[in-house]
Amino acid sequence: IKIYSLHVDCKVTSRFAHTVITSKIVNQANESREATFEVELPKTAFITNFSMSIDGKVYPGIIKEKASAQKEYDTAVSHGQSAGLIKITGRKLEQFHVSVSIAAASKVTFELMYEELLKRQLGKFELLIKVRPKQLVKHFQIDVHIFEPQGIRFLETGSTFMTNELTEALTKVQNETKAHILFKPTVDQQKINPELNETLLNGDFVVRYDVKRGAAAGDIQIVNGYFVHYFAPHEMPVFPKNVIFVIDRSGSMAGRKIEQTRDALLKILQDLRLEDHFSFITFNRKVVEWKSSLLQATAENVASAAGFVQTLSASGGTDINRALLTAVSVLDKAERLPERSVSMIILLTDGQPTSGESNVEVIQENIQKAVNGKYTLFCLGFGFDVSYRFLEKMALSNGGIARRIYENADAALQLQGFYQEVATPILMKIEMQYPENAIEGLTKNNFKLFFEGSEIIVSGKISNELDLLPVEIKAQSHTSDLTLKEEANVKEKEQVFQNQSYIFGNFIERLWAYLTIQQLLEKSISAQEEDQKNLEAQALELSLQYSFVTPLTSMVVTKPAGQKQTELANKPTEAG
Repeated sequence: IKIYSLHVDCKVTSRFAHTVITSKIVNQANESREATFEVELPKTAFITNFSMSIDGKVYPGIIKEKASAQKEYDTAVSHGQSAGLIKITGRKLEQFHVSVSIAAASKVTFELMYEELLKRQLGKFELLIKVRPKQLVKHFQIDVHIFEPQGIRFLETGSTFMTNELTEALTKVQNETKAHILFKPTVDQQKINPELNETLLNGDFVVRYDVKRGAAAGDIQIVNGYFVHYFAPHEMPVFPKNVIFVIDRSGSMAGRKIEQTRDALLKILQDLRLEDHFSFITFNRKVVEWKSSLLQATAENVASAAGFVQTLSASGGTDINRALLTAVSVLDKAERLPERSVSMIILLTDGQPTSGESNVEVIQENIQKAVNGKYTLFCLGFGFDVSYRFLEKMALSNGGIARRIYENADAALQLQGFYQEVATPILMKIEMQYPENAIEGLTKNNFKLFFEGSEIIVSGKISNELDLLPVEIKAQSHTSDLTLKEEANVKEKEQVFQNQSYIFGNFIERLWAYLTIQQLLEKSISAQEEDQKNLEAQALELSLQYSFVTPLTSMVVTKPAGQKQTELANKPTEAG
């Protein structure tokens, strides 16, 4: 079985990435063989299309509601067969895997299409393409086209497998608003060494970039009546933070996990600003406060905290409830904190609550009541023994987010990286306002906090014949209350994309649908049961309308007669 052509074609238009992977395979044996198509794609992406064509006959994947697809599938197959076509393979990726039997000398072409909105983190967008053909490929090519009307501020490519020879196969052409990256290694360049038929191509191919930002009130783009508004202010004064680290030191954290936690915390302590206040609470079945109140991040206090962190050891049970309630009460009692400051609790745990209150619903309720919208709660789940759903619901109900920390060599870096994302709050209570009677289907438009290096994205449909789209942003900065205003000329904005040959026409509409589905799913996590059904129904309807494989839909892949007829591609979620 030989892959004779593998092409990754990616078009990024204004952060929205549309990727098509085409693999052509020939069976050179003189009997039937199994041809396999295996692709790793970002977890944040939605698959929108898949097809196999075998000797000219096309077998398309059909996207259906998950429940009904599952029913059909169960009828077609005896229970317990086939684990589905998609599984999570790491911190950022999931794998789509399908194989089909093809006759001697037959050819098959696999094509997979997926889309995602690139998210700005720490000042850049990252497009990740996983490369692992497992054999030498005669025609191998990665094409990345980027079009950013705001202008490209910087662009870099990186890879985990580059050699000097392979660098020669990489070209980058760039002007003010566009870039084309082409990676096209010959068979010889792909080889580990000239004697062996083994490939070097195994790892990540990454494109990182950022855009230029002129207007204070962000940038508005409009196509076919849909708009997207990007807002990413920079060089603003940073809010002082009041941060409490709540650290699990139960028995299961013993060994490498607590070591990595210590390493990360020591680095994080160095990153605190002088005007920040901080404290630590550690817990197993007992809850221990490092100090009874928040301390300012002076050199002396940071050194004393570092001493404390170095003594952290792990044993015993897990009382998450009391640890978090203690953290809330330390913030409630805090005096002499900077007037305009941001208070947050960062919980790190690797297990289920086993001591004290162990009913997760009760814990969620207790914490939400205690926090009462005053502080932001971030939950980091270390490894796979945590109830991620519980942590995610608790974080989202209290204005924060949850993140899984994978038990790899780089766990300390993952922890530090997370802290860096939330280390520099520069705006709070951000409201993005648009004319009420002129916009339909507006995505989330008020945000509790904005962190330096990230980006706020709002999208919607302009419902009537507006010539000008006025925008007003209200927010609080460390020094003042801001009001930013902007007017977008609809016709002018539409022009920007008119002459771009490689743009897919309705990309802002698809971006809007993608963002809306993501937000509906996120909202449903912390919603009450009745609302949850409603939110999921809306997300399902959009998933089907725009043909996205989301956690609510399935793609049914049908194979030629005589083979295991149908298989399902279901999108896995971090909560499993």
